Amino acid sequence: MIKKISMGLAAFISMFIIQVPAHAQDQDIHNEIFYQILVDRFNNGDTEIQGEIDIDDLYNYHGGDFQGIINKLDDLKDLGITTISLSPIMENKEKGYHGFWITDFYQVNPQFGTMEDFERLVSEAHQRDMKIVIDFVLNYTADTSPLTEEPDKEDWWLGAPASDDEHLSETVQLDLTNPDAADYILDAAMYWESETDIDGFKLPDLDAAPEAFIKDFTAALKENRPDFYLIGDITEATMDEAENLLENTSLDIINYPELNQELSETFAESDNDVSAIYDTWKEQGLTDFYKQIDGFGQERFTNIFSENQRNALTAWTLALTYMYTTPGATMITQGTELPMYGGDAEESQRLVPFNSGDDDLKEFHKRIASLHNEFPALRFGDFEYVGSDGSMLVFRRSYQDEVMYAAINNGSESAYIDVDNIESGMQLKGILEDNLVRENKEGNYRIGIPRESVEVYILEEDKGFNWLFIGFMVSVLALFVIAVILLKRKQKIRERQESGK
Repeated sequence: MIKKISMGLAAFISMFIIQVPAHAQDQDIHNEIFYQILVDRFNNGDTEIQGEIDIDDLYNYHGGDFQGIINKLDDLKDLGITTISLSPIMENKEKGYHGFWITDFYQVNPQFGTMEDFERLVSEAHQRDMKIVIDFVLNYTADTSPLTEEPDKEDWWLGAPASDDEHLSETVQLDLTNPDAADYILDAAMYWESETDIDGFKLPDLDAAPEAFIKDFTAALKENRPDFYLIGDITEATMDEAENLLENTSLDIINYPELNQELSETFAESDNDVSAIYDTWKEQGLTDFYKQIDGFGQERFTNIFSENQRNALTAWTLALTYMYTTPGATMITQGTELPMYGGDAEESQRLVPFNSGDDDLKEFHKRIASLHNEFPALRFGDFEYVGSDGSMLVFRRSYQDEVMYAAINNGSESAYIDVDNIESGMQLKGILEDNLVRENKEGNYRIGIPRESVEVYILEEDKGFNWLFIGFMVSVLALFVIAVILLKRKQKIRERQESGK
């Protein structure tokens, strides 16, 4: 009986908890939460597709397919994902599970399903208000592509690419200064843009293509569909070269490996200075970029911080909070939400172990993504550095009348930062941990949080103590105590009656 009363009390009180207000999702690419999928290594949804599958061979197909992605769309939506980014899906040569050994730019890889299956995936994603972008390989074909055998295309090729990347080991590089080769690649891209309902391309190894080609290529795609996402993925380019690409082409956003490396190194170990990430962002003047801390061709972030004996929930809470509350789109790699381990590229590319994972991390991932999607200030508000103290950083996001503060303490001790530019009579209400910051005697607002923790605040008028609610709570608790006393008294009376028999 006491347990039932407690459960009822909890349910009744929960009705008075303030809910975070929802806002319309902004559709700008800079505010997207991308989820990067390596199709063959994500989820096997259609067991009737056999083909080349050999899960014991690290360099062969493992069974991921379009149906496997469809089966996980609701989970990805629940995680706050707004756009799914797929590895190349075109027809590949034997063992081309990664998608870079393209033999036909106009056909889907039968290992993943049919074109109808792919179109259904796109449709199912759109029904959930999610977008689909695919990797479009500009620079390479398989070394066995029929194109390489055609006599009139002998001058299309630059030979094998100078790269140690296993994905490029059985490819030849296209000479995109050749007008015919350039036209062929553009025609293939226009086919996917026009004949399917996809929402954009991510362009791997973009910096291996001539800038003049990229300019013409992106301009043509944008002319056909102005809202079509074009995402640059660079590997060797410097920051200046990347900025030059953004300035002179129709690319929407691009990755910045140096910033991503800073993210990984900072949160991999306690007491690293979080403001170092901000310094990199400020020094480079980063604007049209996306943030990514994990990837398929490297050691997973979870492995890196585990080597420093750091807790997975702690490290990912810190990293995700920074990624979801600072400017720029965010790219999440498949398995991050579990979190997924991987000591090298081979381990990082294994099938996602969906039956494993940390429930607390998944729940936090949903919460921080929900904040990003619900508060305009966190998506496209002004960004202002407030201050830092050791390994703690506080910054401000503002949009119209909405002002928010984020605090990230990467240190091994509690820390605080005084904010002195908030007008009197306000308060900072914590959303993640329900912290409350009011003006102190010095006229400052002291933001203090425990070690290795985060908080996101919304600025609002100081409402003081809610005496009506407090009185209500006291009354409810008093009734609860009285009920317990009456139950105990009734139980004693029954015991005396039974003992007198």
